[in-house]
Amino acid sequence: MNIDQPAEAVTGTTVTSPRGDSASAAAPPEGRRRGPGMPNLVRLFEVNGLLILTVLLVVFFSILRPRTFPTPLTAAAILQETSTVALLALGETIVIAAGQFDLSIGYVIDICAVLAVGLQRGGALPWPAVVVLILLLGLVIGFLNGVLVEYAKIDSFIATLGVGTIMYGVANWYTGGQQLVATPPAAFVALNQARVAFIPLPALYVVVIAAVLWAALEYLPVGRYLYAVGSNRRAAELVGVRARRYVIGAFVVSGLITSFAGVILGSKLQVAESSVGPEYLLPSFVGALLGATTIKPGRVNVLGTVVAVLILAIGIAGLEQLGGAFYVEPLFDGSTLIIAVGLAAYAARRRQRALSAQQ
Repeated sequence: MNIDQPAEAVTGTTVTSPRGDSASAAAPPEGRRRGPGMPNLVRLFEVNGLLILTVLLVVFFSILRPRTFPTPLTAAAILQETSTVALLALGETIVIAAGQFDLSIGYVIDICAVLAVGLQRGGALPWPAVVVLILLLGLVIGFLNGVLVEYAKIDSFIATLGVGTIMYGVANWYTGGQQLVATPPAAFVALNQARVAFIPLPALYVVVIAAVLWAALEYLPVGRYLYAVGSNRRAAELVGVRARRYVIGAFVVSGLITSFAGVILGSKLQVAESSVGPEYLLPSFVGALLGATTIKPGRVNVLGTVVAVLILAIGIAGLEQLGGAFYVEPLFDGSTLIIAVGLAAYAARRRQRALSAQQ
């Protein structure tokens, strides 16, 4: 089994080749066939269990902390804090759908946040030019990751970890291991601090990007081909899908989203510091993997990723309001990652058994 993406985890996509023919190697099971006595409630929890758990957590913490938790202020804080993780998790979702992993995201967001602030020190560059340069940097890094995986045939774990470590070294060299303080213009700061009603602007970025990715993965041929490559690359190639192109494209999209998240993080911090990015790596992976257990169990999906990131943020916020210490968050993230991988593997096995039963 490929650790990057279990083949059965994305099974369920009928591939129509660019030539117009189709392959049934990844035929979509609509769900495991059940006897008439099996209650629909079971299927409901299989598909929407994480979403139901999110609602239950909100109710639970609201009962325990009725004056502080169920408030617009707490909701806005949760949305504000979770937006960066959500953006990274969405980028990771695309790469996992292609059967790979991107370990560079925690370091790429780091160098992008550092440059977003550092390049504006002393008015060196106007902030729109800085944003464009950082987005281009994300595209280049994503393309480099894809080339190393597809042309150099380096495992995605090693390739992206190596690229990420290089970026981390560059960030440390640029900052000299110190904080670089700048005074960015108000328009740049507003990228993170502006609000629409009580909703932070970064949360709206997440909604827009998630909507675009969801539409692409669920309704466009590029999404079907991407899932097919991640599920059974050989079968996809046999019907004319250019797997190499889609894998590189997935890394490029991940790099672009990660660099945008770096811009938002730089706008939030207003300080260039080379040690803040790596702490986002684990929560982003947890969100993408845990998302594979809901909405469409056994397959990474955009809506599942958003729900997973949200439930992580709600859980941590609730525990902190209950008096949780500073080390609660890494304990919570690590435990959830183990649980997420286990549940994703279980959902993938159920999906595979359902497919086998239909054949």
